[in-house]
Amino acid sequence: MNALERAGPGALERMRTRLIAGAALFALGFAGIGARLVDVGLARAEPAAAAPRPALAPGPQRADIVDRNGALMATTAPSHALYADTRAIADPETTAMRLALLLPDLDAGAAARKLASGKSFVWLRRGLTPRQVHAVNRLGEPGLGFLPAERRLYPGAGLAAHVLGFTGIDNVGLAGVEARFDTRLRADPAAPLALSLDLRFQHAVREELARAVARFSAKGAAAVVLDANTAELAAMVSLPGFDPNLARGAAGADARFNRAALGIFEMGSTFKAFTVAMALDSGGVTLADGYDASEPLRLRGAVIHDYHAENRWLSVPEIFMHSSNIGAAKMALALGAEAQRDYLDRLGLLAPAPLELPEVGAPLRPPRWREVNVATVSFGHGIAVSPVQLAAGIAALVNGGVWRPPTLLARRGAEAAAAPGERRAISARASRQMRQLFRLVVQRGTGRKAGAEGWRVGGKTGTAEKLTNGRYDPDRLVSSFVAAFPMDSPRYVVLVVIDEPKGIAETHGYATGGWTAAPAVGRIVARIAPMAGIAPKFPTGGEPAD
Repeated sequence: MNALERAGPGALERMRTRLIAGAALFALGFAGIGARLVDVGLARAEPAAAAPRPALAPGPQRADIVDRNGALMATTAPSHALYADTRAIADPETTAMRLALLLPDLDAGAAARKLASGKSFVWLRRGLTPRQVHAVNRLGEPGLGFLPAERRLYPGAGLAAHVLGFTGIDNVGLAGVEARFDTRLRADPAAPLALSLDLRFQHAVREELARAVARFSAKGAAAVVLDANTAELAAMVSLPGFDPNLARGAAGADARFNRAALGIFEMGSTFKAFTVAMALDSGGVTLADGYDASEPLRLRGAVIHDYHAENRWLSVPEIFMHSSNIGAAKMALALGAEAQRDYLDRLGLLAPAPLELPEVGAPLRPPRWREVNVATVSFGHGIAVSPVQLAAGIAALVNGGVWRPPTLLARRGAEAAAAPGERRAISARASRQMRQLFRLVVQRGTGRKAGAEGWRVGGKTGTAEKLTNGRYDPDRLVSSFVAAFPMDSPRYVVLVVIDEPKGIAETHGYATGGWTAAPAVGRIVARIAPMAGIAPKFPTGGEPAD
């Protein structure tokens, strides 16, 4: 008989109970040790928890921005912000260099100084994408952590950067539409802001403008497509540009500069359109009249020449078609300074464009409107305006004579029919005559290269020398072409301005508007007309093709 048998049946049960109790005690002990280890491990993984850390409140929610067709242009997405408890960073320089490899726009030197500061909490980088968060986590650095935030995203990258602008790290608008409508975008996040831009137009215009800049080695350029009847901007491009997703406003000053709205240029012979229009509207000049352009015009302090002199008497259509400075100046002098100022004011050319952007340039005008100023302003010298202003003024000349304030907001229904601030600039009769003259320039004058087969394009060339140290420099030009189409019932005004183009072999060394800007306008018309549903019309024996 063994010991268990001699102890009786209750002994086995008592031993089982002791074993269970012992096992329970061991389990409780190990559980306590495990809990302590987890606590220590968490404390090491989240070092900033040991000290109060600033909470990163998500940036203010912002409404989306969309184009006139509802295509997304700007939106807000979740992101993360990277911070560090520098007390847990063993090697600040190495950690900073490893982070810089993952986050290319992170300044390794600045990050290293922060990581060596000994502070319990420092910001390193905001606006991290999920992929970047994953990459930083893989470093296995216990002193690094993340907090939730928001980031403004622009799906089109630099496609409409100068219109949209950008936001700061706190998601508050700092430039462009983002700044102009900052309160509206934050007040009603659920209601998208609809712009007048058509991203299809914007893409085509940007491509053709970049092509012209590259071809003529230009300093920059601007282009505008404006609805001739509502003054909505269907496209507005400025080059060079920037990507607000990457630069966040840190691009160079020249890239951020909006040449289309903030840029102020002497626009050269495009201003002859206004001179002829006001002369025709005044009733003092008809299309059958003319002026002697056989000799240079001599005024006190100035001698006015024609670039390509015809050296003869020119009719009003010939003055416009051949872009005669002498003829335009004589026409303006006959009209007078007071009338010239009044018409230019009606056409929105003497005050900043009422555009929904913080970046809008103020026009430059003569301090005193003397005889020589009347003459030079008639052909676009001595007065400087923005491309947006010029396009809105030309729209009034071709749409029946009504000036409307240009806008970046989509106008619907009644808004489009009667824009606030509109006014009559010239008569409907003078507008019809201007459409005929614009068409003549593309058919037989200096704007032949703006032709787009199938669409009746009309327009005007412009070339102006830039002022350098108080003197006009013939080697630094602003070359432009402004057009409208289809000319029998204009839907859009298209303007291309090229800043300091260089002549090339194909242009025989010329860098004027007819050689540089006009072809770009023709290509833009051919691309956007089908998008707008404007069918081509081909001649059937009447008017010759472009």
